[in-house]
Amino acid sequence: MDLSSIRSAYRRYARYYDKVFGPFFAPGRKLTMQYLNEQPDRRILEVGIGTGASLPEYRRDVSVVGVDVSPEMLDIARRRVDEQGLDFVAGLHEMDAEEMDFPDDSFDVVVAMYVASVVPNPEKFVEEVRRVCRPGGEVFFVNHFASEHPVVRRLERALKPLSKLVGFRPDMELSDLPDRPDFKRLGVYPTNLFGYWKLVHYRNGD
Repeated sequence: MDLSSIRSAYRRYARYYDKVFGPFFAPGRKLTMQYLNEQPDRRILEVGIGTGASLPEYRRDVSVVGVDVSPEMLDIARRRVDEQGLDFVAGLHEMDAEEMDFPDDSFDVVVAMYVASVVPNPEKFVEEVRRVCRPGGEVFFVNHFASEHPVVRRLERALKPLSKLVGFRPDMELSDLPDRPDFKRLGVYPTNLFGYWKLVHYRNGD
């Protein structure tokens, strides 16, 4: 996986992403939004905002910033903001999730839906997410993780050589995400397709 292949994949997907992938990913997005909308007046960063499908679901008394590496996807997100008058969206930026242009501790919450298995270096990505999230803030990942079923697991490993073509890593393990005292995993919740995708909730800092 590299940025060039990721951008190429999402350039292909952009025009029909919402129609093809939107309904499929909707359950994970809906569950995540329940957590994100629990409190008012929070500054939220959504990494991998894509076409902005989640934006209409945010409560209106928060401030949301979105980043993505795909200019084609961001163009759709910006149109969505303009057409629906989503004035709580503070900015949509083309940005590498592993090297974001935000100061430390910029956000109360960081959410990344269907992103962790897309980035080239998951460890670097997680540390960058932690950097821009304030101490005591919350972090949410929604992602597909490798199946425990032996047949499905073999299939995922067989698909690994196609990662660059399809634009994601099919064999990512839940254990690839950290769980340590300074980044405590608060919960893992099944979302899409019988729990094949999961929401992972963290508290940032000690």
